[in-house]
Amino acid sequence: MIPDGLRPGTRSDLSALPVDVAPTLLGAHLIVEAGGERVVARLTEVEAYHGVGTGEIPDPGSHARSGRSARNATMWGPPGHLYVYLSHGIHSCVNVVCAPAGVAGGVLLRAAEIVEGAEIARRRRFAVREPGPARDLARGPGRLGQAVGLHHAEHDGIDAVTGAKQSGATARLLLPEEPLAHVATGPRVGVAGVAGTDAYPWRFWIPGDPTVSAFRWGRGAGGARGATVLD
Repeated sequence: MIPDGLRPGTRSDLSALPVDVAPTLLGAHLIVEAGGERVVARLTEVEAYHGVGTGEIPDPGSHARSGRSARNATMWGPPGHLYVYLSHGIHSCVNVVCAPAGVAGGVLLRAAEIVEGAEIARRRRFAVREPGPARDLARGPGRLGQAVGLHHAEHDGIDAVTGAKQSGATARLLLPEEPLAHVATGPRVGVAGVAGTDAYPWRFWIPGDPTVSAFRWGRGAGGARGATVLD
């Protein structure tokens, strides 16, 4: 059953540049069934990344900034697949592939509210330590990947449009029927150099939502942070 106000995402919805698609993903639901368990995450914070030749502005912060590689191959595929990569050797981070097939781009899912399957997410997140607050279940991209049960490399490329099973898991993306009225935008979190400055205000989040992750400057990207609210 699809909740009121949401509809299944299509490839057409995700075929524009990532920086244009990213704010439309806020409020979307990512539904993941993995290992026979279902978790639903309402997206509250995302970041856009462009590959080489994608759009008019080169993106030095993208995994695809230098072209296609074994690691980033999914970013070049059809929109609607999920690019799941490994961060710092331990964290599986989830991106929605955007732009037409053959043009690299993705939107990193930075944070979410777990609206179904909270106990499953809590067990995955806090199996070996004391449970934290509910807002922290998917607050940050590594936590989000762990909470919903998607892992590199077995789930890299999973199709969130058709919901086809891959390595024992399925993923579906439900988009808001109407984009959110108020969206904040600013520099991306922890991205080094110019790619993490106000020159790339490609992080989008729901203002005031407690699940949104804390901001930090990347190496060499410090400056006066400014958040803009889009109406």
